[in-house]
Amino acid sequence: MADAASHSIASDGPGSLWVGRSIPRVEDAALLTGRGRFIDDLGVRPGTLHAAILRSPYPHADIVAVDSSEAKRAHGVAAVLLGQDVTALTASLVVGVKAAVECWPIAVGRVRYVGEPVAIVAATDRYLAEDAVDLIEVQYRVRPAVVDPLAALGPDAPVLHDGFAGNVASDRTFRYGDPEAAFAAATRRIGIDIRYPRNSCTPIETYGVIAEYDAGEDAYDVLANFQGPFSIHAVLSRALRVPGNRLRLRTPPDSGGSFGVKQGIFPYIVLVAAAARAAGRPVKWIEDRIEHLTASVSATNRATTLSAAVADDGRILALDWDQVEDCGAHLRAPEPATLYRMHGNLTGAYDIRHLKVRNRVVVTNKTPTGLNRGFGGPQVYFALERLVQRIALRLGRDPLDIVRRNLIPSEAFPYRTASGALLDSGDYQEAIRTGVSEGGLAELKKRRDAARAQGRLYGIGYAAVVEPSVSNMGYITTVLTPAERRKAGPKNGAQATATVAIDPLGSVSVHVASVPQGQGHRTVLSQVVADIFGLTPGDIRVNTEIDTGKDAWSIASGNYASRFAPAVAGTAKLAAARIAQRLARIAASQLNTDADDIVFSAGQVGSRRNPDNKLSFSRVAGLSHWSPAALPDGVGQTIRETVFWSPPELTAPDDDDHVNSSLCHGFIFDYCGVEIDRTTLQTRIAGYVTMHDCGTILHPGMVDGQIRGGFAQAVGAALYEEYAYAPDGNFLTGTFADYLLPTTKEVIDPCILHIQTPSPFTPLGAKGVGEGNCMSTPVCIANAVADALGAEDLELPLVPAKLANLVRGAEAAAPAGRVAAKTEVKRRDDRNLRGEGEAIVGAPVERIWAMLLDPATLQATIPGCREVRKISDSHFRAEVTLGIGPVKGRYRADVELSDLDPPHALTLGGSAEGALGSVAGEGRITLTELDNGGTSIRYAYEADIGGKVASIGGRLLDGAARVIIGQFFAGLARHAAGTPVESRASPLAKLRRWFGARS
Repeated sequence: MADAASHSIASDGPGSLWVGRSIPRVEDAALLTGRGRFIDDLGVRPGTLHAAILRSPYPHADIVAVDSSEAKRAHGVAAVLLGQDVTALTASLVVGVKAAVECWPIAVGRVRYVGEPVAIVAATDRYLAEDAVDLIEVQYRVRPAVVDPLAALGPDAPVLHDGFAGNVASDRTFRYGDPEAAFAAATRRIGIDIRYPRNSCTPIETYGVIAEYDAGEDAYDVLANFQGPFSIHAVLSRALRVPGNRLRLRTPPDSGGSFGVKQGIFPYIVLVAAAARAAGRPVKWIEDRIEHLTASVSATNRATTLSAAVADDGRILALDWDQVEDCGAHLRAPEPATLYRMHGNLTGAYDIRHLKVRNRVVVTNKTPTGLNRGFGGPQVYFALERLVQRIALRLGRDPLDIVRRNLIPSEAFPYRTASGALLDSGDYQEAIRTGVSEGGLAELKKRRDAARAQGRLYGIGYAAVVEPSVSNMGYITTVLTPAERRKAGPKNGAQATATVAIDPLGSVSVHVASVPQGQGHRTVLSQVVADIFGLTPGDIRVNTEIDTGKDAWSIASGNYASRFAPAVAGTAKLAAARIAQRLARIAASQLNTDADDIVFSAGQVGSRRNPDNKLSFSRVAGLSHWSPAALPDGVGQTIRETVFWSPPELTAPDDDDHVNSSLCHGFIFDYCGVEIDRTTLQTRIAGYVTMHDCGTILHPGMVDGQIRGGFAQAVGAALYEEYAYAPDGNFLTGTFADYLLPTTKEVIDPCILHIQTPSPFTPLGAKGVGEGNCMSTPVCIANAVADALGAEDLELPLVPAKLANLVRGAEAAAPAGRVAAKTEVKRRDDRNLRGEGEAIVGAPVERIWAMLLDPATLQATIPGCREVRKISDSHFRAEVTLGIGPVKGRYRADVELSDLDPPHALTLGGSAEGALGSVAGEGRITLTELDNGGTSIRYAYEADIGGKVASIGGRLLDGAARVIIGQFFAGLARHAAGTPVESRASPLAKLRRWFGARS
């Protein structure tokens, strides 16, 4: 098959073939020597301002009032924009469904997720901007929040947007074939319920925007490291209220990864551009890591109920899908694309002709969702391939037998699925045969059997998936009814753009409208074009920077949906081939031969029949520049060729909702062995085999690199990563201490195998390969874990705590605490920070009691306190600046005393708010006189933490709270002219060193 694929390329470009070889990457020299040019490396114009964003500490609240006057007066501040300022300068962002709902890049009247922008400050440097953010005072009225998508469907759920039916943004049903008859005739109905969690990709480089507004031209110039789905250009120009030709979008030369999530930068482009317009100067904003984890886009989480009509022999006759998609607080374009990208592929790699589907899209108080590597595939295949394993268990068969029995036969390609996808090519049975034999499945089974004989927990899992690539731009319109689509007009295609140019010296340049994030665009494009012209890749210069003001692009341009190899590189081939055809006619006229006799080889253009009859490539290629009059009649110029290519197979959805949602479809067959430690319940991947058919392989080394990268991210999704929210909507995983990522230590080297069935629909026969393991690996590992534990139901990520519940049952509730009984702290539900301790101070009880009620003493002893004001004998207000782990900011606290028992006990209750979040709770303090005249101070506290601080993780918060309390009592002791004799709260000295605290 590899020879056949190579022959199809050779027919278009005689000479030594570069495509299919693992040549060194052009990109690596600069990146490995620290000479990459990322957005924060680039210079800015003199006078450029720097932005910082005030974000909501609450998941759901009304904005009652905002006082930004002090921030506006702060040193270096040029502009402070609130919701009403942004709405005056912009228009609502596009909402992904037809509904009377507005979507802004900043909160307007109400916040709907932790981290939602409430204000943006532009100042002369980032430090001053951050300081000014702390000066903005916001009054919130907290609303109930909902984070569970199924709970969001309930009639009593808090409603996020009045324009939706409850929290349901879309509810569509589909029917293909005769599923009712298939289920009625089947001997078994086997189903599964799946809750797929939220996770995200975490590129090493976060979002970055540099925006400038030209008032004279009423135009914007924006440099941003967005991924480059150029559909957002129309969204942005509409939101900024300018024609498309007055919005110039540019990208930096290098991007530090994206994996889809940098598409989600577009609301920030609008926000920063509005700030630049208000300030009258360019504005730069670079997102920090906590902002990225808390408030950038993530993949959707989905609740799925999937049932199959199954015959006695294991044949799947029909599927019934019920999917509830959680898109977070706002349905921003292109959502609900995650749900519909796989609509044509809901039967996976299987020959299933009957299908029922119900798709509901809901909003919840979580960050909005967007593109993420795999984009809908992990959610679909986790349900489908877990169901296949369950069918095997119920029938008492090997799961691989069920897979093989239901695969699409090789002679059926191109194969039209029940819901409309046109699967271009493949031999799924051969791929599995090769994977089983060359990957060593028999040996893996022996290892499993030996391990089980020793009492170890060892399992094997499988997954067989179709990997779609080159998305049909019109698939998202499947969310609309046929009548709505007719009214809106057809949308379809996947247009790719490439330009090949030749300068007067015959040097070849290539430009494509696709922004790379590590895929090796420049290397592969140089190989493709070198083959056409008979040159070496080193002769080809490739430019992948984008400037919409001067470069060729279309709304479908960009780097997404694994479209580079099949669409973008293929379009570059077409552009080069058109110039080569004209160059062949020019050379034929000069060499006195026929155009079909001309070959391009080793930098020469010559006769196939007479190799000595030749000219240099540079001489022939430069003729259009030096002597256009010497060109043969009708040839045309050879200076530049731009090709816009869109495959005819990608048509709009039909009136029966059939849609070919992607152009080409690879195939992946994975299997793995895992062992679970009986004590720690840690899962270890003992071996992993991944077989791929991605059509013609252009660069084997980079294909395997893409597979390894996707595999690493998928291991994270399976075993470590989850965007976790508390039931009240607070985000809990805002640092890498709690959002766990696998490292090279946790990611084994998979065995990668290939077969090649070239796609008949793409110019190079290539298919996408960048996303597949994000679709196949999580469910493959889950199936292996289920096999090891004998478990039917699993929920990702497969962390030891979840496996412990399966193996050992739910953990018993902890007994009531000692100090709680003594100090009588009022216990409340849903507290996420609790502590207790004791400090001994060398001063009498009465003196300590008086100090606790004295504002001057409190101001002197509370860490970071700037002011304490006494409102009444039992009511105080304070301003405190605290640093907790990686975040620091100013809080405005309101504290009331109650349950006073002078001079022995009191309860402190209250709340504090700041740019970094909120806290509300209470603590009980008990003073006991000691025999030596000193005082024992016992305390117990409970607090709800929200906003940015909550996102830094419970372990960090617990340690920081102990440090701050320890500092308070140490200061109290010093102020009492005594020294703490003993502290039993925690090992404070060690914690102070961790957090940089001073005693």
